[in-house]
Amino acid sequence: MRITIKIGSNVLTRPDGSLDATRLSALVDQVAELRRRGTEVVMVSSGAVACGRSVLAHRQDLQTKDTVDERQLFSAVGQAKLIDRYYELFREQGITVGQVLTMKENFASPEAYHTQQNCMEVMLQNGVIPIINENDTVCVTELMFTDNDELSGLVARMMECQRLIILSNIDGLYTGHPADPQSQLIRRVQPDNDLRHVISTEKSSAGRGGMESKYHIATETASNGIEVIIANGKRPDILLHLADSTETVPCTVFIATPRP
Repeated sequence: MRITIKIGSNVLTRPDGSLDATRLSALVDQVAELRRRGTEVVMVSSGAVACGRSVLAHRQDLQTKDTVDERQLFSAVGQAKLIDRYYELFREQGITVGQVLTMKENFASPEAYHTQQNCMEVMLQNGVIPIINENDTVCVTELMFTDNDELSGLVARMMECQRLIILSNIDGLYTGHPADPQSQLIRRVQPDNDLRHVISTEKSSAGRGGMESKYHIATETASNGIEVIIANGKRPDILLHLADSTETVPCTVFIATPRP
């Protein structure tokens, strides 16, 4: 089994935007356990911009002229902090990780695509977990992915994974807005289901995406033969519960279209 796990900004950060070290440590413990069970894991992790913002936001003397400047600055500082935390936490588990920063054009050029793919294959063959994020320091406006949901879908296909797990701060797709008591969790999405009319268009508070983006990426990825699960990354041991059974934990599963 080879899976891609995408961890959203809202999972990794506290309400004030600072890194939630306790939750990050718990997720690392779960990934390490999956590895011990024989699962190959590729990680797509958000949180760099949020981390950088929490480090620098108190500064009254920031020399930035616009939001693009700020994003580049926060990403550069935050990515260093984020990958350092991952490195140390996985090292305690006896696991080595490597950082892969990418951009949208790397998926458009065949040469860049195969170079990137080969890099991650070599990492996995040598027991190294790739931790992937968009290179926000150089990716701006039209060069950017829609969000890391899009990136995780592309990575899952590139690495020929059997499953993509998208961890958010809610349990999955609902029949209405998640805050509405009348809304119900959608447990299974078949390949021929069209649920666009019930998807909330509200954006994530910490990241760039939202449930609309997750739905689009999940349906597209599932149509390529990869099962997609949207689940709440704040639930204790969520990754291990999903590995045991998707029937016993709240989540939305997009059934994969059978591969030819």
